[in-house]
Amino acid sequence: MKRRYAILLAAVTSMAVLAGCGQADSGQNTSNSSRELVYATVKDINDMNPHLYTGSMPAQGKVYESLVENTPEGIKPLLAESWDISADGTVYTFHLRQGVVFHDGEPFNAEAVRLNIDAVQHNAVKHAWIKLSTKIVDTKVIDEYTFEMTLSEPYYPALLELSMTRPYVFLSPKDFINGETKDGVNGYNGTGPYRLTEHQTDQYAVFEANKDYWNGAPAIEKITAKVLPTGETTFLALQKGEVNFVFTDDRGTDSIDAESMDRLAESGDYQVVRSEPMNTKMIVANSGKTDSPANEKAVREAIWYAIDRDTIARHIFNGKETPAETLFSPNVNYADIGLKPRAYDLLAAERLLEEAGWGLSSGEVRMKDGKPLTMKLYYDAASLSQKTQAELIQNTVKGIGMQLTLVGEDSSSIARRRAAGDYDLLFNQTWGLAYDPQSTVSAFTTESSYYHATSGIAQAEDLYSNIKEVMVTTDEEQRKSLYADILTTVHDEAVFIPITNGNLTVVAPGSLQGIGFKQTQFELPFETMHFQ
Repeated sequence: MKRRYAILLAAVTSMAVLAGCGQADSGQNTSNSSRELVYATVKDINDMNPHLYTGSMPAQGKVYESLVENTPEGIKPLLAESWDISADGTVYTFHLRQGVVFHDGEPFNAEAVRLNIDAVQHNAVKHAWIKLSTKIVDTKVIDEYTFEMTLSEPYYPALLELSMTRPYVFLSPKDFINGETKDGVNGYNGTGPYRLTEHQTDQYAVFEANKDYWNGAPAIEKITAKVLPTGETTFLALQKGEVNFVFTDDRGTDSIDAESMDRLAESGDYQVVRSEPMNTKMIVANSGKTDSPANEKAVREAIWYAIDRDTIARHIFNGKETPAETLFSPNVNYADIGLKPRAYDLLAAERLLEEAGWGLSSGEVRMKDGKPLTMKLYYDAASLSQKTQAELIQNTVKGIGMQLTLVGEDSSSIARRRAAGDYDLLFNQTWGLAYDPQSTVSAFTTESSYYHATSGIAQAEDLYSNIKEVMVTTDEEQRKSLYADILTTVHDEAVFIPITNGNLTVVAPGSLQGIGFKQTQFELPFETMHFQ
C-alpha cells in the first residue's frame, strides 16, 4: 500500500511541476493603464443581490458595505460612526456616517438602513443560519442618521454578524422591487468603493472606482473579473498578460497550483502574498445518515487517522498550508483548548475498524453485517487541490479495507447535498477568522449547513443546548467553558475531520502595492491597492 501511495504522490507532484513550467511574460501587460486589475475567477459573479447567496462574495465585497467592520483589533466603525448598547444587551443604537450616497445618488440614512434590514428579515427562512436573523424583533428610525435595532435577548455575536459580507449590507432602496429584495432587485447600487458597470454572464464583469466614495476614490480605477477554467488555462493567461491577478475564491477554489505560483514569483514579474491562517479545510462526515458507515464514530475516527496531513501540506500545497489537527486553528477565539490530536496512524485506523466489527476476511473491502465499507466523497470539481487530496485519501484508505468513490460536482450542488443530508463525506471549510467560532458552531444546528453532520452523534441534544446558551450568555467565563464543551464534543465524535489550515493567497503584479487582507477569506481590500 505504501508503494502505491508513493507512486501516486510522485505522479501528482510531477503534474504540478509540468503545470508550472515555462517563463512568465510580464504580468503588467494586461492593461493599457497602471490603474487596472484583471483577475481570473472560475465562476461568474452571478446575481449580485446582497440579500441572497448566489453572488460572488469577492465581487459583492467591492460594491456593498456594512454598518461595522471586523478587524484584527476588533469591531470598528464603517457606515456607522459609533453605536451604543443598552445595559441588558438587547438594544443597539447606531449613529450613522453622514454624507454617504449610494452609487445611484440616493442618500444613505437611517431609513435606508431600516428598509434593508427589514428586507432581510422578511426572508428570515433563507437567513436562519445567521442566528442574528432570529433575534431581531424591531427596527426603528430615531432621526435621519440614528437607527435603533432591538433583539429578543442578548446575543454577543450581533456586531460580528452585522459585519459579514452579506446579508446585512446596504443596497439603494430604489433597487428594491415592491419594497423587497427577496424576489430580486432592479439594480446593484451599494455604497462601496467600486460599482458594477458591465456584466457578460460567464465571460466577465467590470467594476469601476466609485469617484464619490466617502473614504476617497480608490487608486485602482478599474477591476475586471474574467471567467477562466482553473489550472493551465489560467496559468497561461497570466503568462500572456491576459489577466494579472488571481486569488483563492470564496469557495476555497485555487485557480493555479502552488508550484505554478512559485514559478510566477521566480520570474520577477509577479509576487505571491499569503494571509495568516484563515480557516480549516476539512472533510465533513454525515453522522445523521443512518444507512451510511459515516454514521459510526469508529469509521469517522479511522478516516481521521488515515489522512497524512503532513504529506498533503508539503506536496499538494508545497508547504504553503499547515497540517490541521483540530476544527479551528489556535488563533481562533476560544479554540485553543488543548484537544488531543489524532496523528496519521494506519494501524490505529485498522484497529478501530476491527473493534467496531468491520472485518476483512476476503477481498479488499471490509464488511459488517453483510454491508461493505464503501462511501462517496464529494469534492468541488473546480478545485485542483481537492481532487488531488481526494485521490490520495482514496488510495490510502483502500489499504485499510475502505472503499471511497470520488464524485466531483460544482460547489452549488455540493451545498445542496449538504443541506439535504444527501452525502456520506464531503470537502468543506470553516467560515474563517471573521466568523469563527460562532458562525461555524451555529451552523452545527442549521439544516442548510451542518445539522446532518452533527445530528447522529449520541450527545446531539446536549450539543445543541450548549450552542444556544453560548450565543446568549454575557458571562465571559461561562462562554469559554461552553465553547470548550462544544469543541470537545465534535472533536471526540470526529464529524469534522481537519486536513490543513488554509490561507488566502494572492498572485499579483510585482509593482502592485497595498495588498492586504480582511478578517474574512471572502473578500479583499482592493480599495487599498495601488501601483508603484
